[in-house]
Amino acid sequence: MEDEPVVPEPATRRSKRARAQVRTADFTRTDKIEDELEEEREESSDDLQENRRKPKRNKATEGASTSAAAARKADSSLIDVVKGEGKEIPDVVKRWVEHYDKNQKSATADLLSMLFEACGAKYFLQEEDIDMTDVDDVVVALVNMARRGEIEDYQSSKRGFKNFKDNLIYFWDNLVSECQSGPLFDQSLFDRCLDYIIALSCTPPRCYRQIASLMGLQLVTSFINVAKVLGAQRETTQRQLNAEKKKKIEGPRVESLTKRLSMTHEKITTMEEMMRKIFTGLFVHRYRDIDPDIRMSCIESLGVWVLSYPSLFLQDLYLKYLGWTLNDKSAGVRKTSVLALQTLYEVDDNVPSLNLFTERFYKRMLELADDIDISVSVCAIGLVKQLLRHQLVPDDQLSSLYDLLIDDPPDVRRAIGALVYDHLIAQKFNNSQSRSTGSDSDSSKVHISRMLKILKEFSTDPILSLYVIDDVWDYMGGMKDWKCIIQMLLADNPSAELDDVDATNLIRLLFASTRKAVGERIVPATDNRNPHYTKAQKEIFENNKRDVTVSMMKTYPQLLRKFMPYKDKVSPLVEIIVHMNLELYSLKRQEQNFKAILKLMREAFFKHGEKDALRSCVKAIKFCATDSQGELQDFAQNQIKELEEELIGKLKSAIKDVVNGGDEYLLLVNLKRLYEFQLSHRVPLESMYQDLVHVLKSFRTIDDEVIAFLLLNMFFHVSWCLQSVLSSETVSEARVSALVEKRDALLEQLEYFLDKPLKLHGDVRCKNQLAYRVCGILADTWCLFKRIRFASTNLEMLGYSPDESIVKKYWKMCEQLLNVSDDAEEDEGNREYVEETNADAVMFALAKLVATDSVPKEHLAPEIISHLEKYGTSVSETVKHLVTSLKKKGDISSILIETLKMAYQRYLVALSGNDKSLSSKLFQECKSLAARLSGSYVGVARTKYKAEIMNIVKEGISYAFSRAPKQLSFLDGVVLHFVSKLPAPDILDIMRGVERRTENVKTDEDPSGWRPYYAFLDTIREKYLKNEAVKVADGKEGTSVRRRGRPRKKQDLQGKRLFDEQSSSEEDDSISGSDQDATVEEKQEDDEENVPLIHSLKASSKLRSLKVSKEDKRDQTRTVDAGRRATEELTPKTSGASS
Repeated sequence: MEDEPVVPEPATRRSKRARAQVRTADFTRTDKIEDELEEEREESSDDLQENRRKPKRNKATEGASTSAAAARKADSSLIDVVKGEGKEIPDVVKRWVEHYDKNQKSATADLLSMLFEACGAKYFLQEEDIDMTDVDDVVVALVNMARRGEIEDYQSSKRGFKNFKDNLIYFWDNLVSECQSGPLFDQSLFDRCLDYIIALSCTPPRCYRQIASLMGLQLVTSFINVAKVLGAQRETTQRQLNAEKKKKIEGPRVESLTKRLSMTHEKITTMEEMMRKIFTGLFVHRYRDIDPDIRMSCIESLGVWVLSYPSLFLQDLYLKYLGWTLNDKSAGVRKTSVLALQTLYEVDDNVPSLNLFTERFYKRMLELADDIDISVSVCAIGLVKQLLRHQLVPDDQLSSLYDLLIDDPPDVRRAIGALVYDHLIAQKFNNSQSRSTGSDSDSSKVHISRMLKILKEFSTDPILSLYVIDDVWDYMGGMKDWKCIIQMLLADNPSAELDDVDATNLIRLLFASTRKAVGERIVPATDNRNPHYTKAQKEIFENNKRDVTVSMMKTYPQLLRKFMPYKDKVSPLVEIIVHMNLELYSLKRQEQNFKAILKLMREAFFKHGEKDALRSCVKAIKFCATDSQGELQDFAQNQIKELEEELIGKLKSAIKDVVNGGDEYLLLVNLKRLYEFQLSHRVPLESMYQDLVHVLKSFRTIDDEVIAFLLLNMFFHVSWCLQSVLSSETVSEARVSALVEKRDALLEQLEYFLDKPLKLHGDVRCKNQLAYRVCGILADTWCLFKRIRFASTNLEMLGYSPDESIVKKYWKMCEQLLNVSDDAEEDEGNREYVEETNADAVMFALAKLVATDSVPKEHLAPEIISHLEKYGTSVSETVKHLVTSLKKKGDISSILIETLKMAYQRYLVALSGNDKSLSSKLFQECKSLAARLSGSYVGVARTKYKAEIMNIVKEGISYAFSRAPKQLSFLDGVVLHFVSKLPAPDILDIMRGVERRTENVKTDEDPSGWRPYYAFLDTIREKYLKNEAVKVADGKEGTSVRRRGRPRKKQDLQGKRLFDEQSSSEEDDSISGSDQDATVEEKQEDDEENVPLIHSLKASSKLRSLKVSKEDKRDQTRTVDAGRRATEELTPKTSGASS
């Protein structure tokens, strides 16, 4: 990299002189100080023992102790004080200023020596050399010390380094404050310090740049504090002078004030000149340093300067650096810049001066709201809020921000929710509407109305509406105003603004807000962990539940009556009762309202036939029957019994209508109601189970959806009967026989649809609903009654295992369903029960059968896994979990090799059909499948499952040679992926075994057919040689073991780490640059450390010789003798070293 450009010399810089003789260390003085300190410690220890014997101390003893402590402080060097706790810094600074007043050169030498030591270099200046020493010469000497590694790194301890930085900043701040009455303006001391600090900040060693930048930036901050004090003095003097001039009396008072004003102005000018000097000499280079920490400190300091001293820094000349660093590659720097700007916009007086800056950079600020780093994004959203507060961003530019309401990171969504609330709902940033008048209820109503306008944008997707509600809930008090929401819903003359869509959204808002208030999540969490709440939070939730109950206790029946006819409103409205405190109905004597609610819910159950409405009604009624108490609980349970009787009666009537040739709709609706009820409650269907079977047998042409729900209800009835049998202590044989009869009747109907080819529609998934249901019900039934579950028990007759022919038919149906296009599934995404009738459900059923050993897995498991490359992402994840589950149970090598054979056989079938494009695609899928399956054997698994890998390799080789050379591509396409997971000795054995198979075989008769064989040998030979080379390098002479992970750095590289020429921060090192060069170089160094050059050369020469011998072998003859010669050449002649 190019050298750092030389900083231009200021006009006041001294002429260059001959370099003075300096000392790099003063060990004599240091040793002497240590001896004196040791003597003092011994004396203090003796004094302590003496004092223990004599509790009473006289004044002479106290005076001697105080003098000793003062002597120790006086003898402490400046750097020791900075490295210490920092309490003594103010006293030490005062003594140093007194020393400076007496002997400027000596004090200056001590201060500069401390400056160098703070950077890590023990470099001392003599007082007689101060005037003769040139800055450049000293800096060059310091850089050379860094090259030799003769400097101290304070960053070895992060906590210690932080204390050191804090103390160093405290020291310079105290020094500037103490010197403001003299040395600060003598144009000698601080000019010299600034020259060294600026020069060190431009050197290659990173530690120099860090500490020098830290000191330089702090000096500007301290100068600003002094300048502000002087500015206040100047204003006071100016007012006094103006008052004296009004008197129109010239005298010594006016002359004195004029002189004081002039001197104060000159001091302020001097301060500002030193600020500019540091800014131009240090900041403009270091704000783009390669070290992000240095860039962060620069931008953070600039933000403080602009905020605290706007008269100088609040102008575009300085603000542009904050705008430029919004594009920094480091997230920390971007965040620092955003926070600095946020503090600037918080001050209203700064906004007029920021107009041009805002116009230039506001679009970038909006873009950062969607930054890749979450913390930057959250801070940027806070900055945008400030821009909106000052109305500096047009509303049409905010559309991209509102999309973040449904973003994944919760922190971003919460931040955008706060912005949406302030800007669109509360309208805090609109001066004309910022102050709301009227009561809190009116304010809540206004806020809710504005929220409904936002929700209308997401009305077609209830899930997105929940995201928006979740984002704004913490900030919008109107969502917790239950009475206001209920009044808006029950209004007799609703306003024109509250249309049907708004009413639906308002009910969704009421339901979601109720769930949030009692501590439930309304959107899925990223970690999928149950939230942990404190005792105080739980008390808040209970109070909220009580408030919701009290608010809705009398009005709940009115809401149900009003909105019962609407299917999109009744579901969330009914389910609100699940989050209420039912005990209050008894305490508040509201039993009649509770009974009315239950009757209305029962009425809603029979009024609607949609999944959501039915499921919510069942959930609410069951909750009332379990969580209510006393008389109310008895009433709820009676309502469930009456509901059962009414449902069975309606179902019998519907079946009778179908038998008599009537419409199927009533039967379908009541079957859905029965299905939803049976999901959580056992319904006594013994009297009509045979009626369901009769309908299936007698009416094969009825609608597929009716058949599906008939089968579902039969399955759930059988499941409840099985659960009853298993939970009973004694079971009669007749009861078990009845259950077996019902099970067999169900299986008979299911197997009928397996035997009868279903007309699967590849373009419309809803027409395949019966096929999906048959696959799911069969899998669940086989799992419930699997033979091994009841073997050797009194219920052994309940065990069932399907025939192999049935399993094959089952797989054929599942395979057809898995091949239905994903586009068709997306088109049908809004239909009911989509989560139960899709490819994921089919694969879950298949995986469950295999994982639970419900069916023989030798055929089904390979079929499932062999199609892995054809599945979508979610289905593939299910297959991966299945493979992992099987692997935990034992050796699955036979399953995997059979899987690979099936995939390869499909390729051979396509190849025989002369379809080149299809065969090429299938062979690539086979190779990808092998790569994915072998990829599970990584790290420790390669050793743990070595036997499995070896079995797969051996079986694969046998399969490839069973029909050679037709199937030899199985070696290169499949087996090779598993061979690479074996250690070098096993690879050598595999190679020898493969070569022995070609003994007495004339492979040259069909060169193209045997090409995969030679490609396979060449590849594993190279892998073997590579492993051998690494083995020799890591275990020279057979004594060392290869260490995993990154190679350790050498212990004597401290100088190299601190002084890295590649990390020097020249001015043309752009902050948008990349660290790839350093990474590549580091990787190359690691490779060189892993494999010494001599071994790499030997391995390469051996490989070349093998390639030559291989070509000779091909040209002369391809017999077993040539194979033996190649094997002999590969065999190591000695152990632990390369031949």
